Amino acid sequence: MGNGILLYAEVTRQSYIHTVFFELANKACELSAKLNNAPVMAVLFTKPGMMEDYKEGFTNSGIDKVFVFEDEKFSKYSTEIYTKLITELVKEIEPDIFLIGATNQGRDLAPRVSSTLKTGLTADCIELDINEKGMLAATRPTFGGQLMATILCKTKPQMATVRPKVFKPAFDINYKNTEFIYRPAENLTDRVELVDFVQGLNDTLNELDSAEIIVAGGKGMKGEEGFKILKELADALGGTVGATRGAVDMGYAPHTIQIGQTGKTVTPKLYIACAISGAIQHTVGITGSEHIFCINNDPNAPIFDVSDTGIVGDVFEVVPKLIEMLKTP
Repeated sequence: MGNGILLYAEVTRQSYIHTVFFELANKACELSAKLNNAPVMAVLFTKPGMMEDYKEGFTNSGIDKVFVFEDEKFSKYSTEIYTKLITELVKEIEPDIFLIGATNQGRDLAPRVSSTLKTGLTADCIELDINEKGMLAATRPTFGGQLMATILCKTKPQMATVRPKVFKPAFDINYKNTEFIYRPAENLTDRVELVDFVQGLNDTLNELDSAEIIVAGGKGMKGEEGFKILKELADALGGTVGATRGAVDMGYAPHTIQIGQTGKTVTPKLYIACAISGAIQHTVGITGSEHIFCINNDPNAPIFDVSDTGIVGDVFEVVPKLIEMLKTP
């Protein structure tokens, strides 16, 4: 048994544990089984009075130990303070692997921690595994998304960040008698003061995060009018609309609905890809979909390789017929 896997349990501004933690916890338990059941641990920063609300989430997620830093100062995120306390903890417990969600906060924290610890960091991973030598094999897109690279880190902890929705949380409860270890957080100063936080109009919950059905379009939709057709299909199905980066770059759709390597990662029950070629930059964002259905007039388009079913045909002929079928009593 090694020194285990450490996870960063991010607390949101709304005082919830970010869902990416539970996705990482499920994957960490899988990795632990390949490391002779090495312990799965978490580190949490919280303001006082919240731990009773959080404990059940840890005990039901297979976490062996949680290192808790509890203080009023942790009602706001601090790169400097969190980095200091995490690096001190890592040096003490010496985990083999340290995983962090690639949220805005995680993308700020992870490189600071890895730099301070003088260890490697593989960012925005889409898969994690343990190789034959017991090392973390972290896979991510590279060369502008043209290739997938599996990266090994020679130093410890082996660090990686993973975007939300890449992995799924456990379907069943994985109960553990979790040990909660409270750590001191004294005499800490932050050279940066947060004066105010203003939430942008686009920072509200994106419909793509929870959609069970997504109808997405690529450059082949030819313009905003094409996306209006997709919106009609999505409405008929009770779903929402997504887009490729190519379609967004052409001005056909807003960047808030962009899916793929530089957009959202989605995990709907049904993903309908309309006039999407299937470049890896896009498909890395949809691999968690339960069922992928595509419509493309090119029978050799790569999108067919990742789809469960598909139609070879003109999207402007097929989609209106689908809409008509759905609206027919």
